[in-house]
Amino acid sequence: MKYPIGIQSFESLRKEGYVYVDKSTFVYQLAHTGRYFFLSRPRRFGKSLLVSAMEAYFCGRKDLFEGLAISELEKEWVQYPVLRFDLTGQSYASPEALEDALDTQLLPMEKRYGVTEKAGTPASRFRMVIDAAFEKTGLPVVVLIDEYDKPIVDNLDKPELAEFFKTQLQGFYSVLKAKDDFVKFGFLTGVSKVGQLSVFSGLNNLKDISMDVRFAHICGISGHELRTLFAESVRELAKKNGMSEAECYRKLALMYDGYHFHHTSEGIYNPFSLLNTFDCQEFRKYWYNTGTPTFLVKYLAAGNYCLEEVSTYSASEQELTGVNALKPDAITLLYQTGYLTIKGYNPTTEKYTLGYPNKEVEDGFLEALSKIFAPVSGHNSDLSVDKFVSDIQSGNAEMLMRRFSAFFADMDYQIQGKAEMYFQNTMYVMLKLMGQQVDVERHTSNGRIDVLIQTPEFVYIIELKRDQDPQNALDQISDKAYDWPFSAGKRKVYKIGASFSTATRRLKKWEIR
Repeated sequence: MKYPIGIQSFESLRKEGYVYVDKSTFVYQLAHTGRYFFLSRPRRFGKSLLVSAMEAYFCGRKDLFEGLAISELEKEWVQYPVLRFDLTGQSYASPEALEDALDTQLLPMEKRYGVTEKAGTPASRFRMVIDAAFEKTGLPVVVLIDEYDKPIVDNLDKPELAEFFKTQLQGFYSVLKAKDDFVKFGFLTGVSKVGQLSVFSGLNNLKDISMDVRFAHICGISGHELRTLFAESVRELAKKNGMSEAECYRKLALMYDGYHFHHTSEGIYNPFSLLNTFDCQEFRKYWYNTGTPTFLVKYLAAGNYCLEEVSTYSASEQELTGVNALKPDAITLLYQTGYLTIKGYNPTTEKYTLGYPNKEVEDGFLEALSKIFAPVSGHNSDLSVDKFVSDIQSGNAEMLMRRFSAFFADMDYQIQGKAEMYFQNTMYVMLKLMGQQVDVERHTSNGRIDVLIQTPEFVYIIELKRDQDPQNALDQISDKAYDWPFSAGKRKVYKIGASFSTATRRLKKWEIR
């Protein structure tokens, strides 16, 4: 079986015999139920291939759809003029970058439809191309825009440049409203909906299908599609890795399943990771390794979020779909970019519970967090992971705290924000990397434990105070009875009060009881 890894051309995929998960019913449904649509999905989730299939359909390429569901639905196969823009594949690091990208794509359109006047802004040239295409063919145009938001999203950490691109795009996309009578269909994709409301302020009828259950698996691979189309691939993968087929399905689900774009929809597999796994016959973090979310991690860290609670966060639909802002909430970006997904829904509060979609994302994101919060030294260092683990497993609480003190002193910290959150997040990431059971801000009947570490033999309750005597922290542990839930067990309980300096962001002193 030929797997279409990196293949974004529908024509190439069909002509060269690659396997295709048939999404053509969705194309037909959209084409016959509305005018303007917007779809948000994570990167490498099949958006570009979907846009390419739409282009082939509206160009009347019946030959490319033989044997697919749409071949039984469509009877006319009209050849419309299609204007397709793709804003991927370019870095938008300068003000000129967007105009250069649009110029490169407008030139062949102008040549195709006989536009001789090429002067003016991209918006004015776009307007002339629509007029010329309609005049030449007598048919309204189809406009497809892939990754409409990339220039903005690439520069969320550079507000001035992001605002500049937003203004440029607003002028360019406003042509769709001005030329509405000449447009048959419009479809736009993106990772995020950042600035969408203002960029498309003229398109009041733009239908966002990102969280529409009818289109939940318009991209990606469903469990049913996996079992019906890739049964042989699973058998081969299982044999190669010495697993039963049932074990193989379970591991595929653990690693790559779990994306939900509506709270009632089934889980969706990441197509990039799934196809790479079948091709290489090896379980790895394929999707995550194609791009480390450095900016997202820093953005999250600067927002004073408790990292443990990020994976159980609750948000409204408005938060998930994004608002008209150049500095959106970090949780919004994590959801829209695929690092968090819908895990549940509370109809009373109208809130969605979020979480990591699968192990690939959770482990990969932890690695990215570690580069900021816990750049651990090598194996021979006193600050190696193995040394911390040894202290925890052996019950050496004093050495554990000394090692943490040295670790904080050695860190070239990058995070600005609340000192307590910095301490808790660093401890959380460190201990997760060690494979320890760790909770931060652990809820009890009387309050919250700052850091709780548990092993089969020991329990560590760590309470943090800023610039205070550690005894105050120990008093809180006793007063709030944080140790009570563990008092009946056989494990040894360490109560640790620690003083953390807000000035130096280091552990000043501690007491252990």
